[in-house]
Amino acid sequence: MHYHYTDADIDFLLKRGNESLFKGHPFLHQILGWDKQKNKFRDFLRILLNIRKTRYDMVIDIQRFPLTGVLTAFSGAAMTIGFRKNPFSLLFTIRIEHTILTGVHEVHRNLSLVSHISGKDVLTPKLYPKKSDFNSVAEFKKEPYYTISPASLWFTKQYPLGKWVEFVKAIPVDRKIYLLGSKADILYCEEIIKQSGNTSIINLTGKLSFLESAALMKDARMNFTNDSAPMHLASGVNAPVTVIFCSTVPEFGFGPLSADAAIVETYEKLTCRPCGLHGYRQCPEKHFKCALTIRTEDITSRL
Repeated sequence: MHYHYTDADIDFLLKRGNESLFKGHPFLHQILGWDKQKNKFRDFLRILLNIRKTRYDMVIDIQRFPLTGVLTAFSGAAMTIGFRKNPFSLLFTIRIEHTILTGVHEVHRNLSLVSHISGKDVLTPKLYPKKSDFNSVAEFKKEPYYTISPASLWFTKQYPLGKWVEFVKAIPVDRKIYLLGSKADILYCEEIIKQSGNTSIINLTGKLSFLESAALMKDARMNFTNDSAPMHLASGVNAPVTVIFCSTVPEFGFGPLSADAAIVETYEKLTCRPCGLHGYRQCPEKHFKCALTIRTEDITSRL
């Protein structure tokens, strides 16, 4: 939107806890955080009242869930735009179709919401780490390095620990490796280090902010991730990235957007894959072949 309306004040609503991702963003006027963990509905009411008070010229809903539909439909905005799949889309000014498994990237689907006012320009989403974020990770950039973000919120999206260990063992021992992730991933990454026997790996899980992680990924020789958030961090700073897809498939439209990006997945034709849009807590078929049959050499070829 800023590309076409440089003088517009653009506010952005997201789940509380992720605000730091857009801290200091040069094109955003205000970040609105919705606390969905504590007092979810009371905080929802607070946000709705604030939105109505602001009287926006336009509210754009890129989600397809009932509550964001309510926020949009009852925002009091002069124009409301969202996907037809949203249960409250009948109350929107403009409704747009949203389809999965068409090979269209989610960025393109979201841009379709504003194509009637912005044209057909396709701009890749960007993150803007600050100078302080780059300074925070400068000490890790003194020699060439790789980053690995091995964890995921969903089991069937996460390349198995044993397979990560196999990959790490195939990396020459003189290569610098940093492990990235949240505090919840610390023990998982420590186990990778332990089982691989590579004690020179540095575990940075839980030590860097979103933007600091992006700043580190930007200058890596290569970043290795699952189909998960770190992939999008890499895309946001156009960092080289290799993404391992297990139960999900790139055709869903959530793949990497970096100029140097590669996707690694199984060559087996599995009738159970994809088993879902976002992943599961365990493999529905109990064999997890979509991950276990991925070839390590396909990943090491990106070193």
